[in-house]
Amino acid sequence: MAVIHETTMRPTKLELLAAWLPGQKWFTGTEASPAKAGGFRLDDPAGEVGIEFMAVTDRDGAAYLVPLTYRSAPLPGAGHALVGTSEHGVLGTRWIYDGAHDPVFVAQSYALLTGRTHAQDQNLSDAVDPTVTVTPAASAGPSDAEPTGVVDGPGHTDVAVRAGGAAPTLRLSRRLSPGPEAAPTGGGRVEAEWRLPDGTRARGTYALLLPDGS
Repeated sequence: MAVIHETTMRPTKLELLAAWLPGQKWFTGTEASPAKAGGFRLDDPAGEVGIEFMAVTDRDGAAYLVPLTYRSAPLPGAGHALVGTSEHGVLGTRWIYDGAHDPVFVAQSYALLTGRTHAQDQNLSDAVDPTVTVTPAASAGPSDAEPTGVVDGPGHTDVAVRAGGAAPTLRLSRRLSPGPEAAPTGGGRVEAEWRLPDGTRARGTYALLLPDGS
């Protein structure tokens, strides 16, 4: 169950992202001023790691997907993926990572895209988000999956995954755009909403699961 605490974080997630976003290959602006625009959460079965698909918009109207994980201790070997640390009013110091480099995020995203778990509301505890649509991959491997490599591109991040004898790719749509993105035959897709700066809502692809050889 994704437990949402009504408390403070200092610095806030958006303050950390304002410093982190300009260093990413897929960021198109020059100076970030992100605003929270939508997203959803996933459950960690072990109850240790917070997992969030966060959508943000910048002052120029561009929309970005920033998957984040929240940990109570540093993730070994992932210093390059650290967004920053923050003091949580209930949980204490939290180490916040780019989820593409966190094995718990990758495993649960794979579970989502193979129909083994559900998207949770971003702001409510123990509540499924009915606005998130998942088209599960047609041929799902074992439920356990782990990342074997991460490549950032100008519009998305590809995470190579090992799941039993399969080697699919988790593709995260870093620059969000309205409308569905076609998944390859046998692949999976997650679609969700975000709020535009003018208050209207858009909907598009957050993530794809590409089968071997796609």
